[in-house]
Parts: sequence; C-alpha cells; structure tokens
Amino acid sequence: MSAIPVHRDQGAMPELLLVVNRISKRFGGLQALSDVSFGICKGDIYGLIGPNGAGKTTLFNVLTSLYQPEMGTANFMGHQLTRLKPHEIAQVGIARTFQNIRLFANLSAIENVMIGRHVRTRAGVLGAVLRNRATLEEERAIEQRAYELLEYVGIADRANDIARSLSYGDQRRLEIARALATEPTLLALDEPAAGMNPSETVVLRQLIEKIRNDGVTVLLIEHDMKLVMGLCNRVLVLEYGRVLAEGKPSEVQRDPRVIEAYLGKGAAGQAGAAVAAPASDIAARQSTGASHSNQGRHDS
Repeated sequence: MSAIPVHRDQGAMPELLLVVNRISKRFGGLQALSDVSFGICKGDIYGLIGPNGAGKTTLFNVLTSLYQPEMGTANFMGHQLTRLKPHEIAQVGIARTFQNIRLFANLSAIENVMIGRHVRTRAGVLGAVLRNRATLEEERAIEQRAYELLEYVGIADRANDIARSLSYGDQRRLEIARALATEPTLLALDEPAAGMNPSETVVLRQLIEKIRNDGVTVLLIEHDMKLVMGLCNRVLVLEYGRVLAEGKPSEVQRDPRVIEAYLGKGAAGQAGAAVAAPASDIAARQSTGASHSNQGRHDS
C-alpha cells in the first residue's frame, strides 16, 4: 500500500522547493548561523551534517519559524518562511520531527497521529459541539488516515498502545507518522537514527527511502555518517554556523575541509585521507566526542 500519493514527472528538470539565502542567527555573543545559503530540489533526500554545535538544529528551527533570523530569507514554494508562524509552516507543507522525541506520552499511538491531522481538518468549535454529520464523517476519516499512516511506518499493530510503552525505534516511527499526517511536501527529520541500534537504523533507512519515493522530499540532520552517505543524494556541511561544503556525498566526504573538521587538523594530508574520508571513521570520531567540543556551543 502506498499511503502517500506520487506525483513525479521523470522527464522534467529538478524543481527547487526550498531556497535559503544568507540566513544568519545570533544568540547573545554566539553567532549560531552566518550567511547560510543552499537549495533543496523536489525529490531530494538532502543531508545536513556537521560537528556538534555546528548550528544544524538552529537552522531547522529558523526554517520552521521557532527562531527568527537576524538576516536572510527562506523561500518555500513561493512562501517566505521567515514571515510565517510555526503552525503556518505546517499549513504550507513543511513538517518536522525533533532531536528529543516529542510525543503525547499518555495518549495512544493512533491518537498521536490523529492530532497531527489538525492542520488539514475543517470542523471547528461549532462542529465539535453540534456533532453534525460532516464532523462525524471527518472524525472517521481522520482515524482511518491515522491508521493508514501507522501501517505505512510499520507499527499498525501498536495503534492502541500508549505512546510511552513503545520501544525507542517505534516511538521514532510514530513521530514520523504524525509528521506525515500533516501531508507535507518537505519532511525535516532531526537526528531520527539517534539512539537506534543497527537493525532499527536499517528499517529507518528503508522508511525514509519509501517516503521519498512516494513523493515527499526529505531534509535530514543525522550524525550517522554511514546512513547519510548511503541515503542522501546531496549533503550540506556546517561548521561554526557557516557552510563548509555542499555537494554529492562522494564529493563531500573527500573534501579536505570536511576531513579536518571531523578528524582534526592535518588529517587530510595523511596517507589515503585525500582519497576518501571514511564514513565509519567520521562516525566513530563523532560518537566518541572527539570532534568539536560542545562547550560554549548552542546546539547541534
């Protein structure tokens, strides 16, 4: 079953969905983002990586209007995102998940997904009070759609289980299902593989690929370099809030600046390092905290 409709023209040139131009954001004396520019095309799985504290989540928060930038613009399908409120961001077609799982822990899985449908519903206060036919039909449609999305992410058998009782990997999938309930054109995932074991990560990769193949463009923050390099078709690297590199994964992991950012100064000059920056080495360096220190940094 394909729960998300596909609308693709294989012969067309790539369509730019999101154009970010010179975004900057400061927190007191900390310049979290500085002059960040990039574009995401329809059908991309676009990776956003960088050492801890590079500004990745800050950029997500700017794009979803949780933060307002000091300068710069972000245009999504004709909408200036910096002028919108967070709920309006969802209405124009951007959904996101968070670094730390944010579910309604005491509600069931299906209720969590149903809540995600609120931006696409029509019944207001009057309908809720009168319980007219249109409202009841809409409620049934919301529940049916929520179940379809749970089936889509692979946890339909847990539909009536309380969210807090789900395994960590299932909670991550539930968060994705709730985001998909808003019918996004662009799905922004903030470290979805964090805390997952290797088998859960494989299932996650398959899910992200399915989401993209079913017509939803994906923007991905992730520290798992093996996942990023094997999944994304383009990658943007941030360091200290600035764009360090951008391009195909094979190009980015060979960039001497990226190698030094993750493996330390001089690493790019070592034998073999210029041939390729092994994703496994980068991931190991990051997981042990040997990349940039978190001290004095705002977020990831």
